[in-house]
Order: sequence, then C-alpha cells, then structure tokens
Amino acid sequence: MGTSISRRKFLKSSAAFAAAAAGSQFLPWIASAQEGLPFEVAPEAVNPLGLEPGTSVEGVFFEGGFGRSYIDNAADIFRALHPENPITVEGIQRVQEVLQPRFIAGNPPDVIDNSGAGNIPLDALVADDQLADLTPLMNAPALDSPGMTFAETLFPGSQDVGVYDGRQLVLNIAFTVSGVWHSDTLFQEKGWTYPQTWDEMLALCETIKSEGISPWTFQGRFPQYMVFGVLMPLVYKVGGIETIKALDNLEDGAWQTDEVLQAVTMIHQLAANDYILPGTEGLTHTEAQAEWLQGNAVFIPCGTWLENEMRTLTPEGFNMVIKPVPGPTAEDYNSILAWPGEPYIVPKNAANVIGGMEFMRCMLSKANAQFFAREISAIMPVFGGSEGIELSSALQSALDAAEAAGDGLFNYFYKDWYTDLTNAARDAMGELLTNRITPEQFAERVQQAADTVKADNSIPKYTHS
Repeated sequence: MGTSISRRKFLKSSAAFAAAAAGSQFLPWIASAQEGLPFEVAPEAVNPLGLEPGTSVEGVFFEGGFGRSYIDNAADIFRALHPENPITVEGIQRVQEVLQPRFIAGNPPDVIDNSGAGNIPLDALVADDQLADLTPLMNAPALDSPGMTFAETLFPGSQDVGVYDGRQLVLNIAFTVSGVWHSDTLFQEKGWTYPQTWDEMLALCETIKSEGISPWTFQGRFPQYMVFGVLMPLVYKVGGIETIKALDNLEDGAWQTDEVLQAVTMIHQLAANDYILPGTEGLTHTEAQAEWLQGNAVFIPCGTWLENEMRTLTPEGFNMVIKPVPGPTAEDYNSILAWPGEPYIVPKNAANVIGGMEFMRCMLSKANAQFFAREISAIMPVFGGSEGIELSSALQSALDAAEAAGDGLFNYFYKDWYTDLTNAARDAMGELLTNRITPEQFAERVQQAADTVKADNSIPKYTHS
C-alpha cells in the first residue's frame, strides 16, 4: 500500500488505452445476444465469473456528490448483460447507520458504495475480515475492452489504496482532485489574480474582506474538508512527501514537528484574521457550498465532485474552477492533492458475492466511465473513459491542475487506514477554525490520537513507503 500516484499514468489514459489495444491480439467479437447494450461483448467476457442464472443482486450505494445516475446506468448495463438476474440498486445516506446492523446480522448487500461522512470505517471492515477478495474480478476479462483483463483497464496505481496484505479488498471508482474553488467569472470582474503563495492568499483575503465579502467558507459541520482540502496540501508544501509519510506511518512526534506546526499555523490565520464566513461552523456541506455559489464567500475547499453535487444551484455563468492551495513559495504552488476515491466493496458474507463483483465489472466498464464523464463531469480511472467527451470548465481545470502538478501530484493514507486518527484531526480542525484551540493545541491533540492508534495492537498497521 501507499504507492505514489503518477500523473502521467492517470492523465494519459486515452493514449495508454490505445497503445494497449494496438499491442494486443483482439479476440473476435460477436454481437451481444442481450438487447440494450451499447457495445459488443466477446464470448469469454459475457459471464467470466460464473454468475448463476436466476440469482438476484442487491446494491446499496451512498448517494452523494456524484448522484446516482451513473449507478443506474451500470445497473442497466448489468440487466442487458444478465437478463435472468434481477438487480436492485438503492441510494442512501449515512452508510454505517443503515448497513452496520446488516453486517452484524450476516446479511449485507452484495455490493456497496461505502462513501460519505457516515461511511463504515474501512479499517474496521478489514480487521473484522468482512470484505471479499476481489482477485477473481481483477483477473476476469474486461466487459468492453477486448483482449484486456478488468485490472488492465484501470489506471495503474489507482487501486493500490484498496490493497490490504496483498489482497484487493476495495475498488475506487473515481479519480478526485482536491483544492480551492472559486468563480473565474468573479475574478475576471474584480481583476483579481489567484494567489501562488500563502502570503498572497492572505493579502487577497484582506482585499476581499474590505469589499464586504467573506473570503472563505467551508463545510462547517464536516471540518474534514479543511483537513484534506487545505491542511494536508500545506503540510506537503512545507515539509514534502517525507512529512506526509511520517504522519501516515505514525512516527513518534510527527504531528508536532516544525513543518506540521507551520502548516497548522498557516491555516489558522484564516480564522485569526476573520476571513471565514460568519456562521460557517453550523453549515452542512451543501449549505456552505450554496453560500459560496450565492457569492457570500469567495473560496471553498472541495474535491471534483463539487460541480455535480451543486449542479442545480449553480448560477449561470458562475464558471467554477479549482486551483492548488498556495504554499510558502511560488515554487511550491503547482503541487496538488489527488486520490482515487468513492470506495466500493463486496462483503464477504453477501448472498451473491459473484453478483457483486459482476456489477463492479459493469460499473467500471469503458461505457459507464464515458457516461460518468459526460453526465457527472467526473473521471473514472478507466482507460478510454473520457474519449470523445466534451469536458466542463470545472473538470478541465482539475485536469489542467493535475497535469501541471507533475511529480507534485500526491496523496496521503492515514485517512483510509486509521479512523480514530482521522476523526481526531477532523474534530481538532473544527476547534482550530473557531479559535477554541491554538495551533500548538491542535498538534498536541492529534498527536495523542496518533499515539493511541500506534499503541493499540488490535489495529492493523500499514506503511507509506
């Protein structure tokens, strides 16, 4: 686990797909016997996992920023491919609250999107041996990429974070870029330039504040947005990847180093200088994002799901774009946080494990990836998934930012490995940005949580190498 993301492996997907296709021996394709499929399926790719006819498949999915149309589209592909296998897909919130009782009872759904603020901690599911090994799926023929296995159609490195002790237990269906969002239209009207250093950010915030606008808001009731959206990029820009690795690897005193304390102090300046929209603390994620869209704040942190999540409330001509978090110097500017996300799982004790895997083969098909890019304005880590798709300005800005990052495209992993540590950082961030604790107290609190996790032998440990 912990393999670095290569931007060229992610961003040059179309070229890589073409090269792989050119170098493979295509097997003869036949027209699918199933009606409704938008593509042909080779005989060996129709049912390689051995889904038993007549068995039903149940999917339960977090319905968040990406909505559910892409899930329904994948289900339609499944139905056309397997007309004798009924499938249901249900969208929910608060995944842990709804599904944990079913895990305890031994009857979880066959496939789950385990996302959102109320997800089931993956570390707990792994430790309790609740997840199916997806190796058969990874080795199966891809649905609509002839001559390739399912694994070969996915961006290299995109699924590394879902590997535990050599087993693929989680599949991430989205490639997310995280950063600071603003309206390009507003910036052009005001003649503002997006800052490339943190000092320039603070100076611009002062200018914005003087015009009676709040410079920042964030998803107040979910302060983890400011952890992944601003703090961790600042940690990277101040201390580099070695500082990130020290946090992931639970190194003694890692949260109280000068580098981390400097990053925490920088983010605290937003609160100390009154640059945050009053009342932000009590806002949900969508409420804060709506305030931003209404022009009550200029900046907000988020990932690339933001555009689709707020599509119906976005004013015409708003032209949202994403930029990196400015660092101490302009040389640090282009580095940006990106990760494979939206974790899907197949429970080990599900009634139809094969059915859950087969749904995932449809979910991460090239056809559904293209639907995802076209309709959701987001990217699946599937070769050819954005071929022929006209990208929105928001998504184009995210891809431009990732391309410009070069080797500075990074990720961190404690958020996936250690729930208690992640929650401690989230809660301390909420206290920091309401001036209830100092940067030093923030570092002390989170370090205590890291020490507790490290000392708990019941919690599996992983290494960011």
